[in-house]
Amino acid sequence: MKVSNDWRVALRVIDRIEKSGFEAVIVGGAVRDHLLQRQINDVDVATSALPSEVKEIFSSTVDVGIEHGTVLVLDEGEPIEVTTYRTEGTYSDYRRPEEVAFVRNLEEDLQRRDFTINAMAFTKDGQIIDLFGGKEDIENKVIRAVGNPNVRFREDALRMLRAIRFSAQLGFSIEEETLKAIQIDSDLIDFIANERIAMEIAKIWKSKYVNYGLQLLIESNLTKYLVGNFAEQLDYWRTFKAEKSEVGWAYLCLLNRQEIQNIIDFYRLSNKEKNYIRSVLNAFDALRQKWTAMDYFSYELEILETAYHFARWQNVKLPFEKEDIQVVKNNLPIKSIEELAINGNHLMAWTTRKRGPWIKVALDAAIIAVLNGYVENDVDKLKEWFLNDFINEG
Repeated sequence: MKVSNDWRVALRVIDRIEKSGFEAVIVGGAVRDHLLQRQINDVDVATSALPSEVKEIFSSTVDVGIEHGTVLVLDEGEPIEVTTYRTEGTYSDYRRPEEVAFVRNLEEDLQRRDFTINAMAFTKDGQIIDLFGGKEDIENKVIRAVGNPNVRFREDALRMLRAIRFSAQLGFSIEEETLKAIQIDSDLIDFIANERIAMEIAKIWKSKYVNYGLQLLIESNLTKYLVGNFAEQLDYWRTFKAEKSEVGWAYLCLLNRQEIQNIIDFYRLSNKEKNYIRSVLNAFDALRQKWTAMDYFSYELEILETAYHFARWQNVKLPFEKEDIQVVKNNLPIKSIEELAINGNHLMAWTTRKRGPWIKVALDAAIIAVLNGYVENDVDKLKEWFLNDFINEG
């Protein structure tokens, strides 16, 4: 597997920490993804050095989470988070530890982590430190909590949803005792901020095994505390696939038309996501009636293609293929309002009427007339159409 630049930078950071007399390793998801030969996005370093000692080693650092032992090191060209080995105190709210204690021992740090596949470390010389069977669980494609799963989930209830998300991303099953613990403690998800829940769900939408993830979400009992009917609509997710989370939110809304506002409110969706949902659902509804030239003109290609996918996922028979959408758009007489040969100033010059909303109505009518081939996109031809057809009809 090609080694990322962040990985190389992290190894240089580790080398400097070790030369100062401390331990340092790559930890967490980067090690998991390295073993899985997946793309590595974030590389984090853990060390026996205290935050103050890390800051003495490097000349350029930022305190991004120093109360939890994290310092951002900038010395090697790319930012690398370096966190002191730590243990965590009790969790009274199922979200955050009441206190954090720095330790010098890697094992104590690893045993506080959520799942075995995320509780491994990678040394500078390429050794994998695996104290909880993470490598074996990767080989067996299993998500297993580190230690007692109920303890892990009562420390941070979001871990239950993270287990589902990892299963959806990797196609791994959830180990029996770990799944039972989620089922028992599923109600604790109510303690988690809706924004954090939405972030995990958004990652599920972009996962390789979305349908499997939703099956586990239902089996885990977590859907009882989420907005959206997942169980009755599960079959419609069978072939779902998306690169953008907005597609997942829009499809969830399509399958739960009576709960659209509840979904938007519960998951705290952004204005961008709300606008995307509205556009795709409108395009989908128009598709059920058959798209007009104005639909092809009005909606972006991505919106039209997404609406097309929605229809396919719901087994709606369509008389064309997805590739035909772009062909139709490319063959439109005009692609945008800027390409229309006339504007409001032309209309004002051709009539004695005062400026007002009628101008937009006339321009929209002109666009439709051009798109449908009633008139050429030419100033003189459009003037004739405006004076003889539009005004008379109006």
